[in-house]
Amino acid sequence: MNKGVIFRAYPTKEQAELISKTLGCSRLIYNKGLAYRNESYKKGEKVGYNQTSAILTEMKTEEKYSFLNEVDSIALQQSLRDLDRAFINFFEKRAKYPVFKSKHHYQLSYRTVNQKNKKQKNYSIRIEGNRIRLPKLGFLKFKQTMEVGHINNVTVRRTATGKYYVILNVDFEPEKLESGSNFTGIDVGIKTFYKDSNGNVVNNPKYLEKSQKKLKREQRKLSRKKKNSKNRQKQRLKVARVHEKIANQRNDFIHKCSTKLINENQVIVVEDLNIKGMLKNHKLAKSISSVSWSKFFDTLEYKAEWYGRKVIKVPTMYPSSQTCSKCGYKNPLVKNLSVRVWECPCCHARHDRDLNASVNILNKGLSVA
Repeated sequence: MNKGVIFRAYPTKEQAELISKTLGCSRLIYNKGLAYRNESYKKGEKVGYNQTSAILTEMKTEEKYSFLNEVDSIALQQSLRDLDRAFINFFEKRAKYPVFKSKHHYQLSYRTVNQKNKKQKNYSIRIEGNRIRLPKLGFLKFKQTMEVGHINNVTVRRTATGKYYVILNVDFEPEKLESGSNFTGIDVGIKTFYKDSNGNVVNNPKYLEKSQKKLKREQRKLSRKKKNSKNRQKQRLKVARVHEKIANQRNDFIHKCSTKLINENQVIVVEDLNIKGMLKNHKLAKSISSVSWSKFFDTLEYKAEWYGRKVIKVPTMYPSSQTCSKCGYKNPLVKNLSVRVWECPCCHARHDRDLNASVNILNKGLSVA
């Protein structure tokens, strides 16, 4: 298997300048390729990666584009492969039509592939001590926090706060966890992040909401700064740092929750929620985005695949909250979200809304598995 690991990088001034140049060149090639494909499609011509790659080769021979030879050539090719993938995703209805990349987008990245040098019999990307060797950049200082396997490719990222990271795609052989007999159903929510069928409750940490006051203050200051001024640039970094802290807190929380569930349960059953559709509810959209269910479910799935666990999804329209987990009676009065505790009119069992839903999700998941 492959997995991505991320490490903080500390480039020198010269390396930072070359990274910025590579990011700019990759964006230029992507936009040139997109413009060419747009024009070709208007003429009824089919264009793919090979045609755009030929344009890149031609551009490198022109004097006005001579700067393209100063950066990593593989990174430029990868930007065209990304463009080709964007069109494939569009045609297969997984994404919207590709758009031009803006130089004003503060978080930028480029990808380069590890290749073996036949003469020197070593790889173009390799780790030596506390440094990683990258094409054109040479040895880049970075903070390695774990050992990694063979490196397939590396993404160099510059964040909105001006920090640099290297994301390594490496070969990975996970150790399968011991098979267990624990099964759990999960009902996610906004007030509580989730409640499982065993009665465990994990509260929503609400990192965005807790930082909202500070975020508003910093954004208000940013709106008052003069455009293109140094003070505006400084204030933009302050706003970006608040967003970065919220994202880091949320990611850390999701990884801890998902790892705990994977370690403790052989089978995890969740609802197959239509999150995109739910975001159309403008009253709840902000809270749903903040709680990040989609990322949580994705993280659960790939960790389950790694460690030999199973994640089952029950249908979206299954009325888990309205159904009595004891006798199966469907209570339409429980549609109201304000009803947190209810009594079944049929068997008189008293239910906590979320706990009852998680038990129903587990039972439904096991029946369809």
